[in-house]
Amino acid sequence: MKVTVVGAGAVGATCADNIARKELCQELVLLDIKEGVAEGKAQDMMQTATLLGFDTRITGSTNDYSKTAGSDVVVITSGLPRKPGMTREELIGVNAGIVKNVSENILKYSPNAILIVISNPMDTMTYLALQSTGLPKNRIIGMGGTLDSSRFKYQLSQHLGCSPSDLNAVVVGGHGDTTMIPLIRHATWNSSPVTNFLSAEQQEKIVKDTMVGGATLTALIGTSAWYAPGAAGAALVEAILRDEKKLFTCCVALDGEYGQKDICLGVPVTIGRNGWEKIIDFKLNESEQAAFNKSADAVRNMNEVLKTL
Repeated sequence: MKVTVVGAGAVGATCADNIARKELCQELVLLDIKEGVAEGKAQDMMQTATLLGFDTRITGSTNDYSKTAGSDVVVITSGLPRKPGMTREELIGVNAGIVKNVSENILKYSPNAILIVISNPMDTMTYLALQSTGLPKNRIIGMGGTLDSSRFKYQLSQHLGCSPSDLNAVVVGGHGDTTMIPLIRHATWNSSPVTNFLSAEQQEKIVKDTMVGGATLTALIGTSAWYAPGAAGAALVEAILRDEKKLFTCCVALDGEYGQKDICLGVPVTIGRNGWEKIIDFKLNESEQAAFNKSADAVRNMNEVLKTL
């Protein structure tokens, strides 16, 4: 198996490091536009192989897409990161050109690859990748909801005083501070609804803190987070290459599911060797569906900006 991570910045390098440590593939390519960065980080990671006990071969490349040939999965992290006070939406003008160019170059050498999009604004970049490449929709996956759901579990665990691994909780909708929808009604602690253990005030705070999870970290560290986004990307790679049929929230193309069409938005899906394989209907109630529709409207407005570029 072969995996390429495009973008050797903090998110891309962290994603690549997780993939290598878990030995998810025999060959891993790290590609970046900045001279020497991908090569340097690849060497640095390879020098940990004997210490960490992995045999994945990692190579770096400065913008030479021929080295990515034959990739089974490609993770796209390229683009500018968020700065304090900047919304994901403000990144669209710059990052749209980058993601389109990367997708087209990747497919010249890996026509059968599954693409995982991490670049922001993630919902619009996933839609752009789908529209510009013409790939089957199951081979284009936006990572956002996987990360947001992990952040949701973290917030829940802080209030419940439990292990995040004992929680099942998902965030649907857009990957934005105002568009994501933490489904607290559906969240469980080892099969028991978390609402049995949390006050209304706690539930409200958990939802709000989850929604601004990315912005909170950006304010604290001065740029976008990287450990959790990188791990989320690697988790999707693992589910694909090991054909796990694992349930994640991912940004995928909708064709009537959850009442939406011609849009890529976060919904629960199973992930396996074919990419995303099935959308799971969580039976949203009236207020949840209204929030989902509002999220879709906001993402659709962002997608309209693509027509002006």
